[in-house]
Amino acid sequence: MDLREKIYQNLRKVPKGKVISYKELGKSVGINASRFVGTCMRTNPDPVKTPCYKVVLSSGKIGNYSSGGSKAKIKKLKNDGIEVINGKINMEKDGYVFS
Repeated sequence: MDLREKIYQNLRKVPKGKVISYKELGKSVGINASRFVGTCMRTNPDPVKTPCYKVVLSSGKIGNYSSGGSKAKIKKLKNDGIEVINGKINMEKDGYVFS
């Protein structure tokens, strides 16, 4: 399995109502390359199966979303029960970390 598929596979493990940072998702596959994770999200071949809208900046800021922009991303996050205040998510409350 290539690195991209490992990233997508781990993203699919993030439970409903949680988000993960680019950095944490990278760490989950043994890399320190947030930009590469971002590229994987931008080129995600199946956004329905692999919910790339759940990936945010470590600061909790939403970041961009290639399937409709930040407004679409916020709508999807809210549909998952994630509170977005002023374009940010409380990572302590809603962030997911692989253990």
